[in-house]
This record gives sequence, structure tokens and C-alpha cells, in this order.
Amino acid sequence: MNFSVQQINSAKYKSWQHELRAMALLAWPLIMSNMTLALIGATDVLMLGWLGARELAAATLGFNLAMTCAIFCMGLITASAPMMASEIGRMKHSVRDVRRTFRQSLWASITIIIPVWILLWNTEVILLFFGQEDDLAANAGLYLRAYIWSMLPFLFFIVLRNFISALEKPIWALIISIIAVFANALFNYALIFGNFGMPKFGILGAGIGSVMTNLLMFGGLSLMVIFHRDFRRYKIFGRFWRADWPRYIALWRLGLPIAITMGLEGGVFGAAGLLMGLLGAESLAAHAIALQLASLSFMVPMGLAQAATVRVGISYGRRDSAGITRAGWTAMILGTSFMSVMALIMLLFPDALIALFIDASLPENKQVAALAVGFLGIAALFQIVDGIQVVAAGMLRGLHDAFIPMLIALFGYWVIGIGVGGILAFEYGYAGLGIWIGLASGLGVVAILMTARWMLRDRLRLIPS
Repeated sequence: MNFSVQQINSAKYKSWQHELRAMALLAWPLIMSNMTLALIGATDVLMLGWLGARELAAATLGFNLAMTCAIFCMGLITASAPMMASEIGRMKHSVRDVRRTFRQSLWASITIIIPVWILLWNTEVILLFFGQEDDLAANAGLYLRAYIWSMLPFLFFIVLRNFISALEKPIWALIISIIAVFANALFNYALIFGNFGMPKFGILGAGIGSVMTNLLMFGGLSLMVIFHRDFRRYKIFGRFWRADWPRYIALWRLGLPIAITMGLEGGVFGAAGLLMGLLGAESLAAHAIALQLASLSFMVPMGLAQAATVRVGISYGRRDSAGITRAGWTAMILGTSFMSVMALIMLLFPDALIALFIDASLPENKQVAALAVGFLGIAALFQIVDGIQVVAAGMLRGLHDAFIPMLIALFGYWVIGIGVGGILAFEYGYAGLGIWIGLASGLGVVAILMTARWMLRDRLRLIPS
């Protein structure tokens, strides 16, 4: 049968159109779910800011350290998404193999969280070692003594979300996350300030609220996958106690480089927070505000990266090279377009954005607000490269490619990012602006190298024949 050039081009157009629709349907609930998770963190920052700048600075120190560890843990279990997606691509109605990956992801979560708990229990000692002020270190340690118990249910929630995302039905994670935003606000309002007849716990109350919120998310999504007709046939928690060492090792083999990559990225922002702490509480509080705003916009390309991992992973399981290409570039175009718009908004309206977190008219807040405006200007400049690097990483994970991206992250984030930032901040007197310029430089290098690796995927034989 002969096809005309017009018919072939029309088929290609429809294929790209289909991919755009599939990517959008998968990505938007993931994006909104990420946004709600970021809003939970933003709510903590907002309410702790009401307590005072030093309380906010202390919580930021503790939260940055905890998130560095949490991101590493999330990276490990992120491997479950491409593993489940590629299996579904290989065999659409696979049940047993998907359940094996899910179960071993829970095992891996338990394995990795134990040393993290031990580390974070000693937060005050760690922060004092890095030269932080005594009262900031003490309050950060107090906050984390409660917060750390929220981390395991959060990891379990992420594994559940990976499962329903691999099935391209992530809407239920979004619904649970939206409920959690309001619940977290109520928990914090009650426990931080002593409302609704509860004791006033102050900074400790924010940690307790996080525990209650993450238990709510895990419990709610667990009930959904157990009883909903789209998921119950997988019997996802069945035989939880059964060891599956080959699958457990396979998950670690793929997940550990992802964990290191994500840990390096999260850790660079944690290190930036530590450097900011050396410049004073005002710089640290301004850093927290600017970083929260940047993090909110980052949730969109992050969601697109997660969707790209699944869509690329499904085509990878089918050995569909054209499908891999469409899935990857569709996510990249969407992510870059959005971050370009966000960069423009941050450049044009910095004062209005910062006013969401702090009242700049108060004399005690003027220095913090002024610093935050400067930091946000730099954050606007790295929005685009930040979006490119995270989507490119998600595309490569769909190909089960993690080791070389890990080396790229090490070089870009730490050699370039922290190296340039530290030199500009302390050697050339740029202070906090120097640290943010370093972050932007590191993200730019990672974006270029990750995208180049994706473009060379056929030559590098990342797609098996």
C-alpha cells in the first residue's frame, strides 16, 4: 500500500497531537500535586514568619537539612516510576511485576529512612559544627525532632503516587494533596499558635503538623488504591512481608544514582542556606522567601519531568524510538515555555510576590524584603535553565539512564554552583547575591549537559534495539 507525503505528514502531526494530549492529561495532576506539596511548605514558612524572623530562619535551617535528606530518599524510590512504566509498556495488563516493584519500593523506603532519622536527630550538633548561631541551631533541632517522623509516610505516599502515575491516573494523588493543604494549615494554626484549645507549641508545632499531614496523605491514598476499581486488582499491599531480592537490588541499582543526583541538587540549595546563615538571619530569611517562590514555579517542570519519565518509560518498554522522541520533546517544550513566563513575572513584580510572605512596611522587615528582591531577580534568570535541566533529567530516567546524569549533577551543582557562589559571596563581596549567581551558573551547566545527552541517546545506545 502506498502513502502520499501529505498522508505521512498528517499521521506524524496526529501522533504529536496525541502525545501532547497524553502528556497534558498525565502532567497536570502531577503538577498540581507538586504545587500542593509546595504550598504545604509555603504555609509552614508563612505561619513561622508570623512568629518572627529568627523563628523562620531557624526552621529554614532545619527544613533545608531535612529536605536534602528527603530528596535523596525520594530519588531512590523515583526509580519505581520508570520501572513500573516500562513494564506496563511491555505488557499493558501486567499486575504481578508492577506489584513486585511497588513492594520493594516500600522496603527501600524503610531501609533508607533509618540512617536519615539518626542523622537528623542530631541536627543541633550538625548546625553548630557548621558555625550557625546557638539559638538558631537549637530551635532548628527542636523543629526536626518532630518533623522527622513525617518523612516515612511521605515516602510511602510518593511510592503510591508513582504507582498510579505509571497507570496514567494521578488525579487521586492530587485530590488527596489538596485536602492535605487545608489540613496542614489547620494543624499549624492550632499547634503553632495554640488555637482551637490546643497548647501553643511554637516552632515545634510546625513539625507536629507535618507528621499529621503526611499520615493523612498516605492513609488517604492507601484507601484509594485498596478499594478503587482501577487499582484494587493489583492488590498492591499484598504479601508485603515477602522478600524479592532481585527486584530490590534492581531498584537500588537504578534508584541510587537518581537519589544521588536529586540529593546533589537538593543539597546545593541546603548548602546555600548554610552559607546564607553565615551572612546573618536577615539574609537567611530573605533566602527562604525567594526560594519558596522559585520552588512554587519549579513544581510545573518537575511535574512535566515526572510525566516525561512515565511517557518515555512506556515507549521504552515498547522499544518505540519515535514515541520516546515525541514524549521527551513534548515535555521539554511545555516546561521551557512555562518557565519563560515565570521568569518574566518575577522580573516585573518582585515586590508583590515578596509581600505574600512578609510585610515590607514594618521597619524590622525592610532589610529582609530588600534582600529578597535582589535574590528573586537572580532566581528569575535561572528559571528557564532550571526547567530545562529537571525535564531533561526526567526524560533520561525514562530510558533508565541515571549514572552519567549523576556525574553531570555533581559537576554542575557542586563544582560550578557552590564553587562560583562561594567565591563571589566571600572573596568578591557579593554576599547573598553571589550565592544565587552561583546557583544559576550551576543549573545552566547541568541543563546544557543533560540536554546534550538526550540528543545523543541513539549514538550512545541508550535505547536497546
